[in-house]
Amino acid sequence: MTGISPTDNVMAIRNAILQKNAALRDVASTGSVGGANAPNGTAPGGFTEALNSALQQVNGLQGKAGEAAAAFERGETTDIAAVMLAKQQASVSFEATLQVRNKLLSAYKDIMSMPV
Repeated sequence: MTGISPTDNVMAIRNAILQKNAALRDVASTGSVGGANAPNGTAPGGFTEALNSALQQVNGLQGKAGEAAAAFERGETTDIAAVMLAKQQASVSFEATLQVRNKLLSAYKDIMSMPV
């Protein structure tokens, strides 16, 4: 016998969870989350701002791709690779945004169909 009861193990796990929860709460209250978790300096929980920023980035990429294609058509640039790269970046970002929208709609429908 080790002398450690199952209750002690459960209490140790509970204390570890509470410590991690407190650390996450501290980070959320200070708003200092780095890296990919806080794009463009948005605070945690700023989902609307993050979504709006992502849509603006997609719009910007599509605008740049359109400008690059128009410049190529006018003969102002001869770098077809840069034009095609801009078009592909815009296409991929739009498709990713579309998939996020589809997942959000699916989640909304699932939540709305739940019985109360």
